[in-house]
Amino acid sequence: MKAQRLAEIATGAVVIAVAVFFLAYAVVQGGRATAAGGGLVLTAAFDRVDGLNNGADVRIGGVRVGSVTEMRIDPRTFLAEITLNVRSDLQLPRDSSAEIQSESLLGGRYVAIVPGGAEQVLASGGRITDTQGSISLESLLGRFIFSVTQMNPGGEAAAAPR
Repeated sequence: MKAQRLAEIATGAVVIAVAVFFLAYAVVQGGRATAAGGGLVLTAAFDRVDGLNNGADVRIGGVRVGSVTEMRIDPRTFLAEITLNVRSDLQLPRDSSAEIQSESLLGGRYVAIVPGGAEQVLASGGRITDTQGSISLESLLGRFIFSVTQMNPGGEAAAAPR
């Protein structure tokens, strides 16, 4: 009886150890590890950040180069300010722009940085001033429906049988 109990405890310990290993592997390989130091810290202000979360990717040309570390509201301008941690080996021109893009139609959001052509580079603590916020799919769909109904001069009444 004792041997069976020890075997059950050992099996449970192995299962828990394997689960912890897979969890740690997923965090490290998923690119969402909580290592906040070692990169350029940049800020940017956006009018909309719908769907963007802390830990979201920062990409240049589709390649992950950093992550979003903080999001807050500026109490004076009411803009959403985000803090980005970007690889320190990148020499981002001062006139670079940032935009919030969707990974897919139903996927999450990420920050895309488009490098500019200026000679001066952004230092840690710098600010990206040229930004474009996220686009609301619901808003675009509403505008499309409104424009289609405006194209039909008779509206709903013209389509109804008499």
